[in-house]
Amino acid sequence: MPGFKLVISDPEKGRTVQVDVDEAKSRALLGARIGQKIDGGPLGFSGYEFLLTGGSDKDGFPMRKGVHGPVRKRILIGSKPGYHPPYKGQRRMKMVRGDTISEDIAQVNLKIVKRGAKEIFEG
Repeated sequence: MPGFKLVISDPEKGRTVQVDVDEAKSRALLGARIGQKIDGGPLGFSGYEFLLTGGSDKDGFPMRKGVHGPVRKRILIGSKPGYHPPYKGQRRMKMVRGDTISEDIAQVNLKIVKRGAKEIFEG
C-alpha cells in the first residue's frame, strides 16, 4: 500500500498545504469516514486535530458522503462533489467513491480544527 497525499487546509489563514505521508503513518487513517475528527499525532502533527472533509481514489473518483463503505458506485447525483450540472435541476449517473478511507484512496482532504504548537505552514 502506498502512502496518501494529505491536503491540509487552514480556514483561518485561507491557505492549503500538500503533505506526502508514508505507509506507516497512513495506516492511522484507514477506516476513517468523512466528517470524522482525526488526531494529528499519528500523522506527524502532534497537538493538531483535523476534520476529514473528503478525498479521491487512485483513479481520480471523488469520495462522497452518503455512499457508505470503501466502495466505488454509480449513483444519480445533481450536485457536488462529483458532478457540476450546467443547468439547475439536471442530474446524471456518475461514479463516486464511498465515504470510508481504504487502501485505494490516493488523496485525503483535511481541515484544521485544533492547532498544535508547531506551525504547519512555513513563511
